[in-house]
Amino acid sequence: MLKFAICDDNKNILDRLEKMLESIFTKNNYDASVVYTTDNTQDMFDFISENKIDVIMLDINLKSGESGLKLAEAIRKVNKSSYIIFTTGHLEYAMVAYKYKTFDYLAKPITYDRLEETVIRLFEDINSEPKKYIRIDNKNTIIDSAEIQYIKRDGMKLVFHTASRDYDTYSSFTKIENQLPKNYKRCHKSYIANLSQIRDVEPVSGIITFKDGTTCYIGPKYKSDLMEVLNNYGDFK
Repeated sequence: MLKFAICDDNKNILDRLEKMLESIFTKNNYDASVVYTTDNTQDMFDFISENKIDVIMLDINLKSGESGLKLAEAIRKVNKSSYIIFTTGHLEYAMVAYKYKTFDYLAKPITYDRLEETVIRLFEDINSEPKKYIRIDNKNTIIDSAEIQYIKRDGMKLVFHTASRDYDTYSSFTKIENQLPKNYKRCHKSYIANLSQIRDVEPVSGIITFKDGTTCYIGPKYKSDLMEVLNNYGDFK
């Protein structure tokens, strides 16, 4: 499910945007929901820092004196992948807004048709992303890389763990690493983690928890580099 969050200092607009979005989701049979709304920028930042949000709608001009642009800048430091959609009545901010990898810019007052057009384009953009498949053996066994939680070295074998099942083959990290997308990172002498599937990281105990509840270890040799990558990756919660 695609998760939306909205920040606007006008509660009437907040309620209206939420209702319009939910109506658009239902009309188009989209698996999406508005999971958070607020008129406070700090609350929004805290929520996004602690939760995986796919689409963030931000008002640029807030009565509190805070700026949606400033909030977007802070968000991008902890979250590189969420879609950001700006809303405002001031057209002069449009070009500035796009420096934060903005998906769209909606001028107020926002109409239902204009909002629906943006949401449809957003889903088309997401669905157009090509899948990356990994060929794991000579029998042409392929796995969607997005489904793999981690890869474990087990003696002479590699175990590809997904939420539904494990795939094992006689191979090595050296042979498989050139097939892996950039969101895969070595975290231990016996593990490679899919950063997109990480739910939680405990650096002190050296444990990574994945979205399906399984865990793997962080090796001391890989800890510093892994944490730096995760801090920049911004989408592992």
